[in-house]
Amino acid sequence: MEQKKLVSRHLDELEVDGLYFKDHNKDGQINPYEDWRLSPEERAQDLVERMNLREKAGMMVLIDKPMGISAEEGEPTSHDGVINEADKDIQYPHPKHEYPTSTLLEDFQIRHIILRENAKPNEIVSWVNTMQEMVEKTRLGIPLVVLSNSKNENNEATFNAESAIGRFTQFPGTLGLAASRNLPLIKAFAQIGKQEFWHNNIRKGYMYMVDTATDPRWFRTSGTFGENPEQISEIAESIIPIYQGENLDDQGVALTIKHFPGGGARENGFDPHYEEGKYNVYPTPNSLESYHLPPFKAAIKHHPSAIMPYYAIPSQEKSNLPQEPFPAGFEEDVAFAYNRQFLQDLLRDELGFEGYINSDTGVLDACAWGVEDLTKPERVAKLLKAGTNIVSGTTEVEAFEAAVDQGLVDEATVNDRVKGTLKELFALGLFENPYQEADQAEAVTNSEASRQTAYQAHQESVVLLKNDQDLLPLTADKLAGRKVYAEIFTKVYNEEEMASRRKQGIFGNTDELNHKLPDQIRQAFPQIDLVTDYKEADIALLFLEPISGSYFEATSGYLDLQIHQATNVDLDRVKAIQAAVDHTIINVNLDLPFILENVEPLTEALTVSFNSFIQAIMDVYTGACPAKGTLPLTLPASDEVIAVNDEGICASPNDVPGYDKDKYMDRPYAYQDSAGNTYRYGFGLSLN
Repeated sequence: MEQKKLVSRHLDELEVDGLYFKDHNKDGQINPYEDWRLSPEERAQDLVERMNLREKAGMMVLIDKPMGISAEEGEPTSHDGVINEADKDIQYPHPKHEYPTSTLLEDFQIRHIILRENAKPNEIVSWVNTMQEMVEKTRLGIPLVVLSNSKNENNEATFNAESAIGRFTQFPGTLGLAASRNLPLIKAFAQIGKQEFWHNNIRKGYMYMVDTATDPRWFRTSGTFGENPEQISEIAESIIPIYQGENLDDQGVALTIKHFPGGGARENGFDPHYEEGKYNVYPTPNSLESYHLPPFKAAIKHHPSAIMPYYAIPSQEKSNLPQEPFPAGFEEDVAFAYNRQFLQDLLRDELGFEGYINSDTGVLDACAWGVEDLTKPERVAKLLKAGTNIVSGTTEVEAFEAAVDQGLVDEATVNDRVKGTLKELFALGLFENPYQEADQAEAVTNSEASRQTAYQAHQESVVLLKNDQDLLPLTADKLAGRKVYAEIFTKVYNEEEMASRRKQGIFGNTDELNHKLPDQIRQAFPQIDLVTDYKEADIALLFLEPISGSYFEATSGYLDLQIHQATNVDLDRVKAIQAAVDHTIINVNLDLPFILENVEPLTEALTVSFNSFIQAIMDVYTGACPAKGTLPLTLPASDEVIAVNDEGICASPNDVPGYDKDKYMDRPYAYQDSAGNTYRYGFGLSLN
């Protein structure tokens, strides 16, 4: 048998028959959980029997903790500034207490930590390695796993990779990947992401969203792969084996697929991060089975390590019942993380999911929809009995202990839930080698080869919707003697989010971007005669970045999908520029399926993108690359097709993808432009 590579900082190694094993519990013996020759199941079974209640409780919670580099001035750190030891109350986005890292790892025995920062590879590796050293010294020497949401999608208006803020290779948003329809390119995206996560010692990804986007006002649409369950399923089946391998092992990165059973079925766009959006609604017969479950069924074929249920409650009152696959209807008005019918009966028993269930952040506290009247220990017991293994966004290990001490949940259930998370740690090889090398992470992360692959994805994410009189491409003869003006209309956030983004170094403003834009264009496109006053121009290139809604807060009314001042686009200025030049070319970045009726009539050529680099968009404009993208979402025709009546019923069904909404409406749902083209899923003009 081949010797496993063992790496530790404080543990002794024991030798048997020429093989070596780490002595995690420092007893001088090779216990089954320390024996890498055994299966993850066998090792987990042995370890859970050795754990005390506090250690088990720590395995069932998951929290984010800032790195030492993020400590405020005067806040304590340890290990030469690597570890953040701040002990304070936090109000945004939800009130909570932030404990020192040492308390989380050594007292609370927490072994799942979320990385939120946009840090450098050497900083990440040093931070994770140091925490692994800290937990080696604990009673059982159980390693931790650091996880993160995806870091490989650009989310800002940036010209190219050099001006992007993200430290990892920056592809377009997931909607842009879906727009490319290039499955080999999407697989390359996954391969690059997997390598960067693995070398940075981020061994678990809180990704990807396989939700089918059906309600156009859902703020989280930008994190999906669009509205077509068949395409989403194909992408899920491609990505999961690349990250995890066919069977999760020490070369893999575990994934948490989300948000079961699909977060797209919103009630008029409101999200369950807040009370106004706490219901999943299914007003259309069999929409759950037809549109929302298929991507999860596809994902389960490839054994994702974990699945995350959404915050929401499946609404009896607001759904068309019976709703397959529940011919008798929904049994409980409780959130999915507490819902045994969805987690045990459907996800595990019917769909065959064998991994563990990871709740979304805050279900024990701010988003405990349907169980508000239960005590914390009662909520814990209900979560565990329903099938949830680990609860995100809490440090309340005492509530887990109390649930057992009060007899609300039996030890067998607790042990089963803990084993689910332990098996992942064993499969990932973290008990043998939880460390990585910073120099290797630096070499692998955001390499030139990776950037080239990502840039191709940016180019192919651009969708050409309109091209009157073949204005595009802007060939040399079309540019001859003509001056060009360019301007970005970019995102503005609320004060809390602005402060958070500035702290992370990922905030850019309109003036700064437009100040840099002329030099960036001149360098990349020397054939363009660029001017800085639109009144001197013949052609205007306008990049519109509308923004609507908030991640954590409900808007005062239904989300605005029009493009105008209220959504951060100075439409009067756009009109003034359009009136002053001969030709206008507009790109709209689509975080949401915005309504284009205010914009499309003002331009001869119209493209849409999905957090794509401006340079890649201009490559399409100049003919440096063909226009290949197609819409991953159907764009609504007007406010009327998404209007909500006094009873709260939308003119178009919330639970049906845009391409199928017409089946349930008395008017066309999709926008039709002046050339007669319909902006439905899959539409895109070609440009060679």
